[in-house]
Amino acid sequence: MTATVSSIEDNPKNNSLIWIDESFAKLKAYHATGATRSREWRVKQLKQLDKLVDEHQEDIQKALNADLGKCEMESWISEIGYIKSEIKHTLKHLKRWMKVKKVSSPMLAQPGKSYLHPEPLGTVLIIGAWNYPFQLVIAPLIAAISAGNCAILKPSELSERTSSLLAKLVPQYLDNDAIAVVEGAKDQTSRLLKQPFDHMFYTGGETVGKIVMRAAAEHLTPVTLELGGKSPCIVDADTNLSVTAARIVWGKWMNAGQTCVAPDYVLVMEGHEQALIGELKNQLKKQYSDDPLASDDYGKIVNQRHFVRLASYLEDQPIAHGGHSNLAECYIEPTILLNPSLDSAVMQEEIFGPILPIITVKNIDAAVEFVNQRAKPLALYVFSKSKAKQDDVLTRTSAGSVCVNDGMMFMVNPELPFGGVGHSGMGSYHGKWGFDTFSHLKSVMKRSFWFDLDVRYAPFSKTKLSLLKRLQ
Repeated sequence: MTATVSSIEDNPKNNSLIWIDESFAKLKAYHATGATRSREWRVKQLKQLDKLVDEHQEDIQKALNADLGKCEMESWISEIGYIKSEIKHTLKHLKRWMKVKKVSSPMLAQPGKSYLHPEPLGTVLIIGAWNYPFQLVIAPLIAAISAGNCAILKPSELSERTSSLLAKLVPQYLDNDAIAVVEGAKDQTSRLLKQPFDHMFYTGGETVGKIVMRAAAEHLTPVTLELGGKSPCIVDADTNLSVTAARIVWGKWMNAGQTCVAPDYVLVMEGHEQALIGELKNQLKKQYSDDPLASDDYGKIVNQRHFVRLASYLEDQPIAHGGHSNLAECYIEPTILLNPSLDSAVMQEEIFGPILPIITVKNIDAAVEFVNQRAKPLALYVFSKSKAKQDDVLTRTSAGSVCVNDGMMFMVNPELPFGGVGHSGMGSYHGKWGFDTFSHLKSVMKRSFWFDLDVRYAPFSKTKLSLLKRLQ
């Protein structure tokens, strides 16, 4: 590995527009040499990535705490430990994923053999998000490396401590000819989007997702868009209310609600809303104490701009719990709203913060109708003891991922793809699904010279046509 810049402070080149052009050209040329295609190269990079995490866990945790107020355990669960598990899973299965797979060949193609041959796409762009600034850059990178690609990483400038750390550490551990980090904001991202990448992977909001897709269209570049939206949580009257509340609190208020798959709002059966709110209050106190703003386990809003956006959602709203905030510290208390206006901003926009609206509905049918009248969500949650009701919701709704009787736990299973549908995104990754996203499954047929049936050649005849029909 060659020596490279370690951060913007050490060398301002890694966010200059000219440096971006040069880096893309360098990575493109390196990929053309075939150096990244071998399993040895891929395994080495993945092991180096694991070493990076092991040797700098404390640095990563400090950066996450500075950017988002994440405590050590939350940093481990949702970012550091998650990445280590993804690397371990990938290393375990990579040899099998890379294997050429033989498939059957039709009678007309005999003697012959047909194969599916996975090959890397080339040089890819990974644009991360600020809410999980380490995980959402490194997890796609694991997939890109496993498939044998070169990659340019663009961490979010909003989580600046983590972005700077990635820019410093990645060149120290990974192949600098194949992987680069670009820091910066709009100008740098715009310059990156002008490059003819072989794939673009973006995690973030719908507005920027459309910009990425438009830019990709200029070069007919395929895209993976991991977006978000308003993920619903349906709570049936027939449920274990205390466990339900504990799991909703965990899924909603981790990272102060700044999670793309956090429950955005709850649909609860009429007459059961007060019982649910009571249990949610109990769990909030249990998990984050009487004063969540002073709890080391409760995160902060990423910056004051997002704080102001979230605070505006609470104006003139029916607050059932919480509502206190601290602008200077970018903290907003876990807050519950009961039946806010469906036309209000809090019910029209993705919240992405520690505010949970609770909407009462008559029954499961009304809940399903409510969900289906809106854009398809990235995640959907249903809490019910009734298998019939669980299956009813699963059958009649569409979402990127669904979890029954829990929140976000599908994220821990690398055998499940993660991705959106409709406005919540396109494409998927995690485990084998990430390998497939960054690979092209090349179709290959090999034939022998020793037998050449001339039935397909001109001049044609009814006899040849009859024989071809029989060979189908």
